[in-house]
Amino acid sequence: MKFAIITLSDKGYAKEREDVTGPALIDFIQKNLDFMELSYYKIIPDDKDMLKKELLDLCEANIDLVVTNGSTGIAPRDIAPDVTQELIEKRLWGFEEAMRLKSFEKTPTAIVSRACVGTRKNTLIINLPGSPKAAIENIGFIYKAIEHTIKKLQGDQTPCAGAV
Repeated sequence: MKFAIITLSDKGYAKEREDVTGPALIDFIQKNLDFMELSYYKIIPDDKDMLKKELLDLCEANIDLVVTNGSTGIAPRDIAPDVTQELIEKRLWGFEEAMRLKSFEKTPTAIVSRACVGTRKNTLIINLPGSPKAAIENIGFIYKAIEHTIKKLQGDQTPCAGAV
């Protein structure tokens, strides 16, 4: 299976800040989801049209998992959930609920996150926060369900009982 990481950061895109979150997510996925291979990594600004194009291209390229990081809050330029909601065919509320609930146990501001998770074609799309600590914590709450979700999305007929 192939995965892609998209970091949304105006400052990262302008080379005013080093992207620490994208590489941390790559490391986490390669260590914990060792069946996945990095296929794509890019830093883009908080730009709706650019993110939309990236997500559409990656879904068309049959990337199994696309993880965005950054741009999930309520600041004027935070757009990742808006673009993701526009493009997905099925929303996976459980992933979102688990991330927010577990994050809220650590910090009360976690409920401000608008991170969205859903599917388009055969691709699972997950929005994560831009903070390296928060991004790794959030994917850590849900990673055990990712392989199962992708397999089911792509037509696996194995019964779900005891899958995770």
